[in-house]
Amino acid sequence: MVVLCTTLPISSLFPFLYFMVRDFKVAKREEDIGGYAGYVGSAFMLGRSLTSVVWGMISDRYGRKPVIIIGVLTVVIFNTLFGLSTSFWMAVTMRFLLGSLNGLLGPMKAYATEIFREEHQALGLSTVSASWGIGLIIGPALGGYLAQPVEKYPNIFPKNSFWDKFPYFLPCFIISAFALAVMFGCIWIPETLHNHKVGDESTEDDTEALENGSSSKSNDTEKKVTQKEENLLRNWPLMSSVIAYCVFSLHDIAYQEVFSLWAVSPKRLGGLTFSTDDVGDVLAISGVALIIYQLTLYPSVEKICGPLSIARISAALSIPLLQSFPCIAMLSGFTLLLVLNVASIAKNLLSVTITTGLFLLQNRAVEQHQRGAANGISMTGMSIFKAIGPAGGGAILTWSQKRMGASLLPGPHMVFFALNLVEAIGLLMMFKPFLGEKKKKPSQQLY
Repeated sequence: MVVLCTTLPISSLFPFLYFMVRDFKVAKREEDIGGYAGYVGSAFMLGRSLTSVVWGMISDRYGRKPVIIIGVLTVVIFNTLFGLSTSFWMAVTMRFLLGSLNGLLGPMKAYATEIFREEHQALGLSTVSASWGIGLIIGPALGGYLAQPVEKYPNIFPKNSFWDKFPYFLPCFIISAFALAVMFGCIWIPETLHNHKVGDESTEDDTEALENGSSSKSNDTEKKVTQKEENLLRNWPLMSSVIAYCVFSLHDIAYQEVFSLWAVSPKRLGGLTFSTDDVGDVLAISGVALIIYQLTLYPSVEKICGPLSIARISAALSIPLLQSFPCIAMLSGFTLLLVLNVASIAKNLLSVTITTGLFLLQNRAVEQHQRGAANGISMTGMSIFKAIGPAGGGAILTWSQKRMGASLLPGPHMVFFALNLVEAIGLLMMFKPFLGEKKKKPSQQLY
């Protein structure tokens, strides 16, 4: 629930962002709307990129729970204010503050690792990535169904009312209300970070120290010094998986924005001429499939294939699937809806499989005392790349829609080709010599 309430605001704006920017009247031409929409989408990740390491260090020092509560409270306040935005710059500012003050996703990945033994960590982190993936799907569905309620539900929301003045507030309000309930629920969650004083280690460590002819206290002191001297930036198994994760994050957020903007674009620009409700239907169906897959199938598949192998296979399958999306626009009626839903489900399942596998590699590459900071580094890198994603995706979509008559990759073919280039780079990064895997030592339980 915590991960879900911080993920919902990330993508809930995509279905109505096109119309929101249009209403701000900052774009001079219809083709420029996608570019301005990209700036609003990028503001959240730009803010997160500046503070994620700090929030990770705070969680290592003071615990996971305080950071979690502060992050959820941030959603309650600034997501609500974003829904009340009356100008382009107010929308950008609220999204920036929402991202910079919400640093709980990194600590939540550490939390999910720490409450499970190693053999069950795949379930813990698949729950996080399932919630993350569900939020990225259900968020746009909520935005699609609940934006502009006066036009969609005139019997409930009368014209010239508050909802008519703020047509994009309702989805933001629902998400903020959910976050408020989650924040009160966080009061009872246990803290997983336990900082012991020197000499207060387990009996097993004491026994090992005696067998080695040294005291428990001196052994612990030496261990503390070693812990302080570790440099996460020199931990190549961690950093290589983080870099690969950043590349796939860039692809995922760009895809999320491009898909919604492409779906609502008119047919003459290569789109589907969908309404926000239509986009919401597709994404809601994908969200249900994602829940079933992550909580039932993924842990078993990960045990059989391993997180890295299944991530590589998923990345390879994503490329031909994604390039087929522009051809789907040639269909119509029930055939269009059926094929689009199948393609959307497959794309989102493959994406979340890659993400979960990289989560596992990152958290197994470090010990608990640095896990918050490690996830903070991961979140910083991911946020920088995701800040580029919406702006880049929106700009490329705008450019591609201006070249509908091109002989090579006309219209949307170009933007989906660009997404595939990023996916291919990420796939190459998951092989040696780039990707490093930390070997399990006989005395360690973590990779």
